[in-house]
Formats: sequence, C-alpha cells, structure tokens
Amino acid sequence: MSEENKKQLEIPFYTEEVENVLKKVETSTEGLSTSEVNQRLESYGYNQLNEGKKKSWLSKFADQFKDFMIIVLIAAALVSFMMGDKVEAIMIIVVVMIMAVFGVIQEAKAEEAIEALKDMSTPNANVRRDGTTKVIKSNELVPGDIVLLEAGDVIPADMRLIEAASLKIEEAALTGESVPVEKNITVLDKVDIGIGDRLNMGYMNSNVTYGRGVGVIVGTGMNTEVGKIANMLAQADETNTPLKENLNKLGKTLSIVILGICVIMFGIGMWRGGHTWIEMLLTSVSLAVAAIPEGLPAIVTIILALGTQKMAKRNALVRKLPAVETLGSTDIICSDKTGTLTLNQMTVEEVFSNNETIEVDQELPLDNQTLKIMTYCNDTKISDDQTLIGDPTETALVKFGMKRGFKVAEALAKEPRVAEIPFDSDRKLMTTVHKLENGKFLIAVKGAPDELLKRCSFFDVNGDIKPMNKEQQELILSNNTNMAKQALRVLAMAYQISETIPESLESDAVERELIFSGLIGMIDPERKEAAEAVKVAKEAGIRPVMITGDHRDTAEAIAVRLGIISVGQHEAVITGGELNEMSDEELASSIEQYSVYARVSPEHKVRIVKAWQKDGKVVAMTGDGVNDAPALKTADIGIGMGITGTEVSKGASDMVLADDNFSTIIIAVEEGRKVFSNIQKTVQYLLAANLGEVLTLFIATMIGWDTLLPVHLLWINVVTDTFPAIALGLEPVEAGIMKLKPRGRNSDLFSGGVLPSIIYQGILEAGITLGVYLLAISYPVHTGYEAIHADALTMSYATLGLIQLFHAFNVKSVHESIFKVGLFKNKTFNYAILLSFTLLAVTIVIPGFNDIFKVAHLDLHQWAVVFGASIAIIPIVEIVKIFQRKAINK
Repeated sequence: MSEENKKQLEIPFYTEEVENVLKKVETSTEGLSTSEVNQRLESYGYNQLNEGKKKSWLSKFADQFKDFMIIVLIAAALVSFMMGDKVEAIMIIVVVMIMAVFGVIQEAKAEEAIEALKDMSTPNANVRRDGTTKVIKSNELVPGDIVLLEAGDVIPADMRLIEAASLKIEEAALTGESVPVEKNITVLDKVDIGIGDRLNMGYMNSNVTYGRGVGVIVGTGMNTEVGKIANMLAQADETNTPLKENLNKLGKTLSIVILGICVIMFGIGMWRGGHTWIEMLLTSVSLAVAAIPEGLPAIVTIILALGTQKMAKRNALVRKLPAVETLGSTDIICSDKTGTLTLNQMTVEEVFSNNETIEVDQELPLDNQTLKIMTYCNDTKISDDQTLIGDPTETALVKFGMKRGFKVAEALAKEPRVAEIPFDSDRKLMTTVHKLENGKFLIAVKGAPDELLKRCSFFDVNGDIKPMNKEQQELILSNNTNMAKQALRVLAMAYQISETIPESLESDAVERELIFSGLIGMIDPERKEAAEAVKVAKEAGIRPVMITGDHRDTAEAIAVRLGIISVGQHEAVITGGELNEMSDEELASSIEQYSVYARVSPEHKVRIVKAWQKDGKVVAMTGDGVNDAPALKTADIGIGMGITGTEVSKGASDMVLADDNFSTIIIAVEEGRKVFSNIQKTVQYLLAANLGEVLTLFIATMIGWDTLLPVHLLWINVVTDTFPAIALGLEPVEAGIMKLKPRGRNSDLFSGGVLPSIIYQGILEAGITLGVYLLAISYPVHTGYEAIHADALTMSYATLGLIQLFHAFNVKSVHESIFKVGLFKNKTFNYAILLSFTLLAVTIVIPGFNDIFKVAHLDLHQWAVVFGASIAIIPIVEIVKIFQRKAINK
C-alpha cells in the first residue's frame, strides 16, 4: 500500500461530516463500481491481517542454545570430551538436547496470535456496489465501500456510520466495555478520544446487537483498529521471566567462580612444582568441570513441568514453563474487568416498585406491573430451549422475570404486541402496545428515568393510581440517584391502559400522561469469588489493578465492591484521557497512585504494564479480549481466559485459565511460589554438594591426598544430584507462604539466606569428608599403604555420597527445622533417598563393582564411622538454623 493511502486512512473520520467523509474516500451512498473496487484492491490490498514472519522449527531450536547456562554446559562437555571423560560429556549433551527439544515444544504456539486475529474476520458482508446490494466476502472490502448493518452482523472493517436507526454495537473485545454502545452519526468535536467514545464509528470484529445502520468503510486490513493491535502484538518485546534471569545470573556467577578455581589451582600447582603445566591445566579444568551442576537446568525443567501438571488439575493451563515460577514472584496483577473480575452479563441488581426498594434476592410478586413492563417492552427473542437472544440489557430484564417464575413467552402469547415505537437515542425511550385479555390495550414504556419522568402524570402503588406530585418525583429521583451512585445502569418503567390502539404511533401522541411504575438498576456484577481472591492477593503482598473500558464511575464502583480500592478513594482512579496527557516518565513516577484505569485503549494497557515494570515490579496481566493481547505479551506473565477469551488473547498468553476464574490466579500464584521455593531448595542442595566436592578435591590436592577419583565424582553426581534433587521439587507448600511479600524482580535463587547456607554447608560437607579420610589413615584397620589408602579412599567416597543424601533432608526448608516441616511427608523424596543410597552402596558392597570403582569392602566399624560422620550434618545445620531464625525475627 502506498504511503499516501496509509495517511488517508489515518484521518480521524469521527470528527468529519458525512459528506466530507464520502468525499475524502471518493465514494457516494450508492457505493463503488466494480472497476473502482478492483483498482482499490490493488492499491490498498485485501481486507485481512498480515500473517507476520514465522520462525522455522530449526530457528526455534537454535534459539534454545542462546541461554548463558546452556553455553557453559556445552563448553564443559567439550572440555570433558577432550580430557577423555566421554561419559560425562555425553551426559551433559543429552541433558542440553532434551531441554532444547522441550523448549521448542512448549513454545510452538507462540506465533498463533496473529493467525487467530486473521481467522476472526467475518466471512460475508452486505455491500452497495454498482447501485445494488450485494453479498461479498469481507476480505474483498475496500475503503469507500458502503456496508449495510443489522442486528447479528459482525462489523467487517472500520467504518464511519452514515445512517443509524436504534443501532447498538457491542465492542467489548476492543474496549472491554460490557454494555453495547448506542451509535449515531453526529460529528464529534474532539480528536483525542477513546474507541468506546467514538459513537459514530463501527470497528472491525465488533458485533451489532440492535437496530440497523449503514457505514462507509474507512479502514481495512492492517489499517483497522484490530490491525493496529495485531501490529503491536507482532512488535511486542518478549519479556525475560525472573526465572530465566535468575538462571542466567547463576550461570554467569558459576562461570566466574569456576574460572577463579582454575586459575588458583593452576597457579598454586605450578608454584609448588612436581607437575607439568599440562598436568596442572588438566587437573584444574577437571576440578572446574566437577563444579558445574550439569543436571540443574534439566531438573528445573522437570520441576516446572510437574508444576504445570498440578496447575492444570486446578484449571490453570500453562503454555510456557517459566510462567509457573513467574507467577510466584508477581507483584502486580493487572486485570481486565469485563469477563474476568465480572461475569460479562448485565444483571438486575435492584428494583424500585410500589415505592419500595427490592433487592435482587428478595421476592417480587408475579403480578407486579414493573415486572410485566420490563418483559413486555422488550425485543429479546426466547428460543425453544429458553436461550435468550438480543441486547444484553434487554435479555437481563427477561432473565430477571423468568428467574422469578414469570412465564414471559406464555404471557406474550396471551397478550401479544400489536404496535410499537422503536427505541430512539434522541428521546431515549421505547414503547410497545399489547392487546390485553380483557380487550383493552397496554402501552408499556421503558427508558431513561429523567426523560420518562417528564411524561408521567401519575404513579402506581400496588394498583392505586395517584396524580404525580413533587414529593413523589423527589422520591423517584432520590432512588435513581442512589442506584447511579452504585454505578447501576437505571431504566424507568411506565404504562397506560387504553381502550383502543393509538391512532398515531408518534411519541408525542402515545408517550404522554403515563403512569410511573418503577425503576430497574442493572450492572455487570463482579464474580462471587473475585472479592475473596482480591483479599487473598493483598494478604500475599500482591496489588490487584483493574483495567477497563467502562466509564469512570462504573469502574470505581466495581473496584470498591471487589475491595481493590476503598470507598471515596477517587484519586486511585484514572481515565484513558488523563493518561494521554501524561508522558511515560510522568506515568512511571506516579504509577503507585493508581489502582483503577477506566476508558482505556490497547496502547494504554501496554503503557501501564511497562510503567509498573519500570518501577521494578513483576507484572501479570489478565485479559480475554483482542484489545488485551499486546499487554498480555508485554507483561512478565500474560494470563488469558479459556472460556470467554478470544484465540488472540490465548495465543499471546503464557497461561490460560480454563474456568475464567480470577481466584484460580491466586491458586496458581501459590503453586508458583511453591515451585520457586522448591527450585531454591534444589539449587541449595546441588551447589552445596558441588562446593563440597570441589573443596574436598581442592584441599586434598593442595595437601597431597588422593581422596577421590574421577569415577567417584561422576557416580556421586549421578546418584545424589538426580533423584533427591527432583524429589525436592515435589515438596509440599510450606505453611504461611501466601503471607509472605512477593520476592520481586531483584530477588534471585540465592536470596533469602540461600547463598550463605550453600557456602557454610559446602564447607561443612568438605570438612567432614576430609575428616573421615584423615581418621581412616590415622587409625587404619588394615596394614600396608595400599590397603590403608583403599580404606581411606572408600570411606571418603562413601561419606561424601551419604552426607549429601542426609543433607537433602536439611534443605526441605532454608530456615525452618526439618522436624517442623516433616521428615517423611514427601513419599517420593523418601523413595528417592532410598534408591540413591542403594545405588551408592552397591558400588562398595556388591563384589565386582568395587573393582570397577576401585574401592574396598568396609567392615561394620568403618561403616559406623561413615554413617556417624554423614548424619552429623543434620544436627549441625539444625543448630545453625536456630540462630538464623532468631536473626530473622529480630
């Protein structure tokens, strides 16, 4: 498309008169000719969304190897291979390949969002071309086409309305506003207004719920509002999750430490002499390779995968593995209101009838006149299976009556509609005329309270008709005001009994001297469980933020009812218009002030998420509409709705709620916190074990002892670094985890006392192992250097292996006593320890294995020393934890 055409479509057509719009898009009310359409198709292109560039499977696979930790592991595998340790090298490569394949599978659907947007387009449209009305495929529409609309149609492209008769369009997928918008052709004088306020426009993929209209196409394909969202979605930056950042940071830290070990080991060895520089280089590198927890990435992946399975059982479907942990670090949950915090169903909340206020849970007599009018003066269609079809406001009225036992279909069959005056946005009223069973006619009127009250000369209190007076008017207006303050949408009901059908079906002739019957207050109510979920979130230190396309008063009222803000906390609410006047820097500096955002556009949502991220917060964004997709992708974790959500929002999400239940997010947060806690335990366990191994070898080499052989290190890593580490990922959630504040973006796997624990526990493991070796050579059981060395070597090997298995019990909690956490609650952990012990013991006990592993058989006394020394790590760590807890509680 040419730049000139693009600029032409960027005109704010809602500020232009119809004649000017037609002139600028070079068309008329009769539509375009076929030849002109063909020319414009070449110029503007088809009315469809660009697919965007797709990565090949090979490219996605290659992306998996960009992680720093993976690069370190590959380097370690190459070094191991060059040193002749092919088993170690193969193990590392296998782990890396499995992780890469798993990553590609998990993220295979990342590009489906644009495709889903494309598939949403309506297949056909009624268009005026060559002076006649034709049905064409919507992708063949071009700017300048004249499209005819009626109830049930999907808007095929962005259009400026040129005719509107009682036209209502539901734009929730774009604006988040649940109530259909009444459309007109009036010129708007402001340029900078949100989509929801552009009352003379129709936008692609919104739905006509009532009336009819005619529009001229002013934007197609990627130049529609939906197209802009698709473009934003394609360009949105992928946000690194806290877990990825933590693992990258861990990889870099380990690399620095490992490099330091190599340099120090090589330097001291050369200084002492007795070895060639090649021998010392190989020794240093082998020691460094032993320090790499090659199983950590795979174990983290397994823990995350197990977490996804548990969350799936609780209706939280994870599309990307790191999202499990990211939830646990969430500071802010930016939630779309409509359909997420609310039901997305207009519902009658309050009725004022017979001068009494009737709450939704109170009974209403079936002969109540207000009940009759709200269901009679109504265009809702009732299908055979009792499904209600029509405008959400009108279906809410019928549903209210049906729930109270009022048989609407039967009543209308007995007292059918014989005439009507359709709703008109100018007079804001609708009237229907029904023939009663007694031969008279009921004139039923509903509409805006202020307009209807002007036409009421009487009021009805339990069938007693009285002249309208000032006192009654004040009572009605007072109730109207009270409902409005609760952000209820209020409709008034009135009627008149006539002997004949009105001769003239004009408003002034029929809608006069009416009898006021009552008021109806409606709202899209909050989900029952949402308020409790908000409360739990706040207790967990998570701040719920509501983002909606609804008006400010409605948004504030719902936020108060949910507990997001307090009554009268007006300063916590901001509108999209006010956001437009703020720079990104101003928004970021004041972001803490706001908890409710009303009348916002898709661009606003992305700005809000980025502002919170700039404030250092980990942000989760929930949503179900097309308009949520860019923000879902920008957020640290995007949460889509499984039932009401569009395919676009699901495709852009990291996690999807199968039940659309906001409280499921809190359940997922708890699981995420547990997952991170268990990953921390695994990191603590593995790194303390590896540090113990490195220090044991390092110190022994400096002293001149031969405490461990490479095969011993390899087998200990296989036995102790695998099964217990994975089992730690299945530890049950610790008590009070949802009372803790979020870790935040700046925390890492070493925070919360994990790093000091790794250091002192690694030193402890090395010290105990070296102590056993010293004891074995100082008090030998056998005679002769070979026998003494074999016993000492075996005892240090057994001790280092067993001490890691016993230490696994310590890391069930960083600070809490294992006796409080529970020694044997996790059955999988117990089986893992037993299996690892068996695999370690067979190398010493079973004849033949000791030759392979170059170890000796130990007698009972030696085994007693090994067990006693190994289990000693439990009481020692328990004592340290006592002091840690005292320091924390100060």
